[in-house]
Amino acid sequence: MLALHFGAGNIGKGFIGYVLSKNGYDLCFVDVNQLHIDQINTKRSYDIELLDKTRSKQEVAPAYALNSITQKQDVIDTIARADVITTSVGVDNLTKIAAVLAEGLMKRSAAGKKKLNVFANENAINASSILKEEVYKHVSEKEKEELEAFTSFPNTAVDRLALSSTSEDGDILLVEPFYEWVIDESACMDDGLAPLKGVHYTKSLAPYIDRKLYIVNQGHATTAYLGHLIGYTTIRESLENDDIKTVVMGAMREAATYVSLKHGQDIEELYQFVDVTLTRFTNPNVSDPVSRVGRAPIRKLGANERIVTPALTLIKVGHSVKSLAKSIAAGYLFDVPEDEESAKLQDFIRDNGIEKAVRTFSKIEEKELLTSILNEYTFLKEIADSISS
Repeated sequence: MLALHFGAGNIGKGFIGYVLSKNGYDLCFVDVNQLHIDQINTKRSYDIELLDKTRSKQEVAPAYALNSITQKQDVIDTIARADVITTSVGVDNLTKIAAVLAEGLMKRSAAGKKKLNVFANENAINASSILKEEVYKHVSEKEKEELEAFTSFPNTAVDRLALSSTSEDGDILLVEPFYEWVIDESACMDDGLAPLKGVHYTKSLAPYIDRKLYIVNQGHATTAYLGHLIGYTTIRESLENDDIKTVVMGAMREAATYVSLKHGQDIEELYQFVDVTLTRFTNPNVSDPVSRVGRAPIRKLGANERIVTPALTLIKVGHSVKSLAKSIAAGYLFDVPEDEESAKLQDFIRDNGIEKAVRTFSKIEEKELLTSILNEYTFLKEIADSISS
């Protein structure tokens, strides 16, 4: 069995490729980074290291890689014969792979229309649906009907921390023991293949997506913003500060309340999920920079994003959002000049003030929440200024 995966980065190799290999698939990675491609092709495999007490290492094989620019025809040919196609390229890059994927699917159509599932495993809601729309921009209406007869794009929810380190032997993938790959089985095409072991199939994906975005991703970002404010460099180091940990847990529990109200999930089970997630964040074997986790603050502070959505919803129904308000305020203090969005945000605040920034980027007009954020911003800025002086 052959799996073609777009994206030879940390998630692609350390998570998706790893799970597919464990299920008996040969791996073909497609990327544009020639260094990543050469590293895989030199050994026809790659190594991962588990971030647990034993730090055990595993070889993932067989694997090879193709360059989608210089080996485009090989990529098209491989799409035509692959048993499953997956991605982890970043949601903004799905448009860049859509054209070659469309060509490969059309060749597959001409070769006999072997049924296929395409799973886009990105840190975004309904990424597979986004990829599907992008692919269909490159085919005619008649060709679209042909593709829909044998191709499906089921949405997924994915969660695993995957980092990398460089050694004399090349990059080594560093992955936490925990992972979660959830697939919307109601959208899966019957391709005749066995369900993937280690993957959870569900008819209702939304609760998993929301739990990941509003509890895990939000908690991660909150930790990064508060940790950066105090001067910490990693997530684990930040959570060793009891005051930060208290706020992060509070924000995650507030978000859990939002998820519970939206999907009818048991709140105590969600609180247990919060505890498990905090344990993951404090893994002593993981060194995750706050600059990485907090990057792109304009997007993460958006009205339909991880922190603001639960805060706005909960305050309208009378629930406390004290910790989420502090998280939003800390996000507006995330000052990392190397991060393009952070630099843009800080320039806007200097020119227009914090209130206009919150109204502009987070679209918050609700008076109680806005006032709380502004008060927290003033309080946290005084702390940051006192530390830097």
